[in-house]
Amino acid sequence: MSPKKKEVLLGVTGSIAAYKACDITNRLKEQGYNIVVIMTDEAAKFITPLTLERLSGNKVITDMWVPAEGYDPLHTALADKADLVLVAPATANIIGKIASGICDDILSCTILATKAPVLFAPAMNDKMYRHRSVEANIAKLKEWGYTFIGPAVGRLACGYSAIGHISDTDSIIKEIKMVLG
Repeated sequence: MSPKKKEVLLGVTGSIAAYKACDITNRLKEQGYNIVVIMTDEAAKFITPLTLERLSGNKVITDMWVPAEGYDPLHTALADKADLVLVAPATANIIGKIASGICDDILSCTILATKAPVLFAPAMNDKMYRHRSVEANIAKLKEWGYTFIGPAVGRLACGYSAIGHISDTDSIIKEIKMVLG
């Protein structure tokens, strides 16, 4: 009997950096992980669920209000199966929601319901990243045991090169392996 594949939930949020989710999904799949993608409505404005469905080999979750299998609500069923939750890209919005306990979509509900490690890969404008509220939310989440990778200095959607660029795929995968042991 082969060992159980590690299950990574990949939360994709509304950022131009959502394109990186494709490379992350593909690379993790190649390395034997089972990838289940959860996309926010905003993320689907940048890349399609179909793309990530084809790359992951699993149905992409976009809606909390689909009928549950059996008696398990979807968000808790996903949360219970996860070995790790990766949010890439992690916007100021999702970071703020989790720091404030706001559960208004399938991704935020799943993150708050899981006991698995959660890794955030922030991606946003440098001014947003350096805003006091975002800094405070990140500090709070780190204090609670959440892990962050990046952001890096790089080209941002506004055209500037500054802090706020999502970390490169190799660094994210290396961090996943470290967190999962």
